[in-house]
Amino acid sequence: MKPARFSYAAPTSMSEALALLAESEDARVIAGGQSLAPMMNMRLAQPELLVDINRIDGLSGVGLDAGSLVIGAMTRHADLAGNALVKAHAPVLAYAAGTIGHYAIRQRGTIGGSLAHADPAAQLPLVCMLLDARIDATSSEGVRTIEAADLFETLFTTTLEPSEMITSICVPLLEPGHGWGFRLFNRRAGDFAEVSAAAIVFNREGEAAVRLALGAIASAPFRADDLLPEFDPQDAGWPTRAAAIVAEAAPIEDNARMPADYRREVLQALLEDVLRDAMRRA
Repeated sequence: MKPARFSYAAPTSMSEALALLAESEDARVIAGGQSLAPMMNMRLAQPELLVDINRIDGLSGVGLDAGSLVIGAMTRHADLAGNALVKAHAPVLAYAAGTIGHYAIRQRGTIGGSLAHADPAAQLPLVCMLLDARIDATSSEGVRTIEAADLFETLFTTTLEPSEMITSICVPLLEPGHGWGFRLFNRRAGDFAEVSAAAIVFNREGEAAVRLALGAIASAPFRADDLLPEFDPQDAGWPTRAAAIVAEAAPIEDNARMPADYRREVLQALLEDVLRDAMRRA
């Protein structure tokens, strides 16, 4: 199929882009277009205006600021996966970015686009939620900071206002003592996940904690810390027991490609691997 008729603008400044978003009742920002373009071709999305932000300087790259990584919204998946700062301070984010789609998709897709698209099976919404990331959304009225946990409402739906665009993502640094795990299950290499899970374990100087996020099994990724049993880093059997408990309690929605019972079994296996990986790296 071909997309429905739309208008196109390629502003060269933030002020111009924000003015276009404010003036249109149905505008969408496009950068890599790896998610939006296919949806338009299938007519699942029919915006009246595309605002192409590729000509605006200063929206990509990674830096450090006050104990956090600051990632420009137009940072491509491939750049995120290969960035030395991301690998050092949020390695689960770099690893997850490297698992997205295929080579061409990683060269064009952006972190801001992935978050704004809000596919529950995508890697970056899941990991940003796990890392307690904060998302800066900019409009002509200023900048609004949104916690990742508050950004994803449901399938392909966020709390972004129509006049807002994501401009940067702030990720707290993982200090020594943190370990991580990330796994996804898909039908073919490069496909979106049917089930995904990510965890962070902290274990240092007598203190221990664990975070867990699940993706692709509901209409939005979600944190599942409250489903975990009490964490004991000295208990070698804890990951197996925790995986069984979480998989049993996790809400898994129907999926036309796989029965929920099968996905629950897959989730349990992924969880055990993810938790063991995180404990080993902590």
